[in-house]
Amino acid sequence: MPLPDHYTGVAGHSRDPAAASVQAGVLLVNLGTPNAPTARALRPYLAEFLSDRRVIDYPRWRWWPILHGVVLRLRPKRSAHAYARIWDERGSPLRYLSEALANALQTRLDQQRPGTLRVALAMRYGEPSVAQAIGQLQREGVRRLLVLPLYPQYSATSTGSVIDAVADAFKALRWPPELRFINDYHDDPGHIDALAGSIERWWAANGRGDKLLLSFHGIPERYVRLGDPYAAQCRRTAQRLRERLRLGEHEMVISFQSRVGRERWLQPYTDATVRELAASGVRKLDVACPGFAVDCLETLEEIAMQNRDFFTAAGGESLRYIPALNDSPEQVDSLAALLRRHLGGWPEASA
Repeated sequence: MPLPDHYTGVAGHSRDPAAASVQAGVLLVNLGTPNAPTARALRPYLAEFLSDRRVIDYPRWRWWPILHGVVLRLRPKRSAHAYARIWDERGSPLRYLSEALANALQTRLDQQRPGTLRVALAMRYGEPSVAQAIGQLQREGVRRLLVLPLYPQYSATSTGSVIDAVADAFKALRWPPELRFINDYHDDPGHIDALAGSIERWWAANGRGDKLLLSFHGIPERYVRLGDPYAAQCRRTAQRLRERLRLGEHEMVISFQSRVGRERWLQPYTDATVRELAASGVRKLDVACPGFAVDCLETLEEIAMQNRDFFTAAGGESLRYIPALNDSPEQVDSLAALLRRHLGGWPEASA
């Protein structure tokens, strides 16, 4: 049966493939952020995040009463206080720094292949959602889509969840685009060079501390036992970075932050590590977080504020946080090169 002329398929997409220019799209996906540093804004954001089975895999009968009866009653207020400490006139750092990175990548790719690649940004939790971003790309004529989760190391709790969200969005599309994923870039040479260069420049400007700590986001140890490669990839990043910086094993240590609940998480824990380093005589501690593409709550509040206080209270002189790569030229160059490799074989890659 012929479709009426006004039929647009799903989400307003035209059934006429010539209605928009055909091009490739790059979808960057970051974790997400509430819309405001308030308990009211945190509640739906945390509810979406903590309802994800990739993040919390407990049986729903066990987790639902805890989430709705305890967590969502208490945690929004505490989290709002933490977000308020880093919120500024531009809003949430994770949002505006991710937007700046996406814009810089669009500019760089336009310089190399004008008009052939469209860069968009989505948030796994909150807005713009993955489904919203994919819908907008389709309306703009994108027929080939490369997804880059902004997590250098793969974990089912992060990149795996992005894959789920993309799959769910594709279920609603009559004519989904060709699809590729970049699962991780934890030991990509360009990425390691960008990390090392940022640390070296920071040392040149601020002097070098007694020791360098690399703090990665943690996950439950049980997830690793079930097959998650995250811990191994974090240690691989640290190894490659140590080699690139030419540091001895005693000059750099790694730890894992942001644990919650009673379950055993990846160790050593960051908060315990900074206290131990201070007690052992380390006066100046430099901290970098190679698991975060842009600065966010976990780096700006948890590391640069909370763990700074833990370090000085334990006898240390100063904990100095080295910023994430954000939209620096080094990160833009390394990600642009990574994207070009993964775009290989598509018409836009040779335009």
